[in-house]
Amino acid sequence: MGTVSLPDTWTYALRLPHDPRAARVARMTVRAALSGHGRHEVLDTVELLTSELVANAYRHTHGPASLRLTALADGRLRVGVWDSHPRIPAPFGEPPWDRVPYVLAEAEQGRGLLLVQEYADSWGGLSVGDGGPLDRGAGKLLWFEIGER
Repeated sequence: MGTVSLPDTWTYALRLPHDPRAARVARMTVRAALSGHGRHEVLDTVELLTSELVANAYRHTHGPASLRLTALADGRLRVGVWDSHPRIPAPFGEPPWDRVPYVLAEAEQGRGLLLVQEYADSWGGLSVGDGGPLDRGAGKLLWFEIGER
């Protein structure tokens, strides 16, 4: 009888309704997945950054969002959050919008994408078109990666 070796790569996907509790559900899902795979060293960072992207999706859209958490073969973790709004914000967009604007210390919001810029090893965004003749667009995907390359 041989030894069973678990795969180094895996993916979890979650569809999130437009609901103020979506960021909490995303945090709990990420925590459960990373804990289950023994990735405790990145758990807090991935949980925080995921929560920020999902909260922004709720705040800036009127539709559902989707979360995808992927472990890549080289040890990196990639998190992608899709939402229905087509605009790609800084730092995910192209210059001159590649840096998040300064946030005043007393501001109650506006730090989420700055956190992604500070703590993620890489990040990006892309528009998701519907491919139809009118190409009205189907939102955007924002992603970040944590871990060694």
